[in-house]
Amino acid sequence: MNRGRVGGTVAVVLVTALSAVACGGGVPDDLVTEGNRPAAPYSGPLYLPHPHVEGDTPQARRTESGAAGRALECDGDIYSGGGSEPWSKGDGGATPEEGLKLHFEIEQPDLPQYGYRVERKETDRVLYSFDVDRRTKIAIIVAKDRKGRPGWGPETTATCDPAELPSSYTDKQPYRVWTDRDGRRVPVSKVSSSAGSAHCDWQEADFLEWGAGSGGEGSADRKVYARDPEGVLPSGMLASAYDGDVTMPAGARSTGYHLDDWELWLTDDMSRVYVRTSDGVEAWPAMKQHMGCR
Repeated sequence: MNRGRVGGTVAVVLVTALSAVACGGGVPDDLVTEGNRPAAPYSGPLYLPHPHVEGDTPQARRTESGAAGRALECDGDIYSGGGSEPWSKGDGGATPEEGLKLHFEIEQPDLPQYGYRVERKETDRVLYSFDVDRRTKIAIIVAKDRKGRPGWGPETTATCDPAELPSSYTDKQPYRVWTDRDGRRVPVSKVSSSAGSAHCDWQEADFLEWGAGSGGEGSADRKVYARDPEGVLPSGMLASAYDGDVTMPAGARSTGYHLDDWELWLTDDMSRVYVRTSDGVEAWPAMKQHMGCR
């Protein structure tokens, strides 16, 4: 099963506002496309052992993703990766492309459902890649007749950070990709935000996850903050009150990260973050852990 920060995106343990939207609706027929392979096609083995590893770190994801993780060409760390669950006889595909579709049917990953190309092909394995500027950002290896996996189906998968995917895709997702002072997209493993969940009636709230450390979702460096101008979040959910009109504290420093007219500022006290807007400065408090909408 895929492992990492995906599944929804960010802060999925804390806030369902950032949960995945890929469910149901079937897999489109144009999942696979023709086109140029990556500029430097993957030349390594299509099978590597992919044992489970304790902890959610880039190293663990790389190990658990086997050969798929080696085929990636990320700008940063691997974002998610892992092996597939078994399936029953009759569920597997008759062709590699049907095996690729099975991955989306079983896992329902929050990934593009278009634009995959055959990067490498062997008798019993095929590597499909989703490429950006001819570099592999998603790798899915399908295999034939593996133990507990009859027919063609997914064996290992791996993805780069969602910020490395096209904006035409990420702009339609529940998470928002920030940019740095030079206009470059910031990894969502570093910072990401989302509007509150509609089914919780939290639409007027916004959440921001700051994940400065390299650890996984349990890392002490990963914190979630909330903007709640209408007071829609439950009492006690925030460590302190949201304030939409504050003076920027002395010693605050700009991260250089922007989202539209928002600019993220930090102090040494990470119980709050500060967001400068075109109207002033807001203080977003940290959320208490393990509180969210079910």
